[in-house]
Amino acid sequence: MSRSAAPLVVAALLQGCVMVPRTVEGYDAECRTQARHMVLDAVQVASIGSCSNQGCGVAVAVAGVTAAASVVVSGTIAVAGNVVYWLERQGRCAR
Repeated sequence: MSRSAAPLVVAALLQGCVMVPRTVEGYDAECRTQARHMVLDAVQVASIGSCSNQGCGVAVAVAGVTAAASVVVSGTIAVAGNVVYWLERQGRCAR
């Protein structure tokens, strides 16, 4: 693969995806209560389809930074949320 094709491949893979936290609810049979936990979902917010020359490089860089930042921020939110949901479950679950 040539050096000029690499950004296009990365752009095709990223396509402006960001990660967002989402709360999922389910039934916890052990505690007989509703249980919640957080997961990360990939969401496409933009498509890098028509760019030329240096515009592609800038678009790929912005998409990469945005995707990386969304993973860090959303991942932190999901971990914190899951800790809270775990603590909540420990308080409600009478074994």
